[in-house]
Amino acid sequence: MATISAALAISFLPSPTRFAVPTTDFSSSRIKRAARFRCCAEPSSQEQETSATPPTGLPEKLARASPSSLLGISTSTWSAGVAGLGFLETGYLTYLKLTGSEAFCPISGGGCGDILDSDYSVVFGIPLPLLGLVAYGLVTTLSLQENGADLLPGLDDLDIRLTLLLLATSMATASAYFLYILSAKFVGVSCSYCLLSAFLSFTLLFIRVKDFGFDRIQKFAGIQLAVAVIVALALTNSYSSATTQLKGKDDFVLEPYETEITTESSPFAISLARHLHSIGAKMYGAFWCSHCNEQKQMFGREASKILDYVECFPNGAGKGKKMTQECQAAGLEGFPTWFINGKVLSGDQELEVLAEASGFVAEGTEQSKETAPN
Repeated sequence: MATISAALAISFLPSPTRFAVPTTDFSSSRIKRAARFRCCAEPSSQEQETSATPPTGLPEKLARASPSSLLGISTSTWSAGVAGLGFLETGYLTYLKLTGSEAFCPISGGGCGDILDSDYSVVFGIPLPLLGLVAYGLVTTLSLQENGADLLPGLDDLDIRLTLLLLATSMATASAYFLYILSAKFVGVSCSYCLLSAFLSFTLLFIRVKDFGFDRIQKFAGIQLAVAVIVALALTNSYSSATTQLKGKDDFVLEPYETEITTESSPFAISLARHLHSIGAKMYGAFWCSHCNEQKQMFGREASKILDYVECFPNGAGKGKKMTQECQAAGLEGFPTWFINGKVLSGDQELEVLAEASGFVAEGTEQSKETAPN
């Protein structure tokens, strides 16, 4: 305080008096110290250390204290919850894959098991569900770490967030690729587990993008694109051999089923069916063939039961299923195929065409012919 008083006293002296003071160095140093103190007392060394601490640690504390959120819940919590569901799903599928158990499909019947047993369920010799289990497990662990759990010490908060973003990008890319495989290679087959996993992956990507912010995420767009390209190329390379092995209906297994004949048989159709049966005419077909079903509908419910129909895929169609020896020996090129008196008729035929090819004569004409000699 004495120093402050002396400085203030000197400052209030008239100008000539101040310049007459011989101790110029002393007064200037005192003035400098007065300017340094300004209106407050000089803090102690301990107070200086305390006041200097917040600026260095403030960004990290703020980053941890105010994370981004969705519907009032932090993105790390959302990420951990969604990834946890994926971990449970892929854990179940991994168990089925490793034990060879049958998959339970509440919506699509046997489609899930068919896909799980196909060549597309393996990537570079590793079961696809196992890779998903590892990915979802890693996302769950990192999300819990981001949320405050000390599971992986030594990881920076930004490192965790960036790793989660790239993991979510790779998983979403793989899910998009698998959806393409499902629609292109497994036509008519639906897989509820595949769709659920894809939904979870896309949700994780949305959460991680929300965590960075749609404006800031543009800085990492190049890295995300590179990761997506690498994942797509890796899957394409892995499935190149599977594509050559699976063709057409070999992509999946179709269990046999019966198609209901809804039309009623006319007297002409019943008489023609009896005639075809009497001369040994055969109709070769397949349960999944729509033209075979149309041919049966032409004959009707009663007449179809009289025909000599040969089912070429009694055990189902698809991968691992073969056509019967009788059908293979017949050299069939399509369905349905008629064999009538040494003639081969391909495709569904009108009843009149079958009657002419088999030499069938209507009942009234036959009776007139039979009564004519008498």
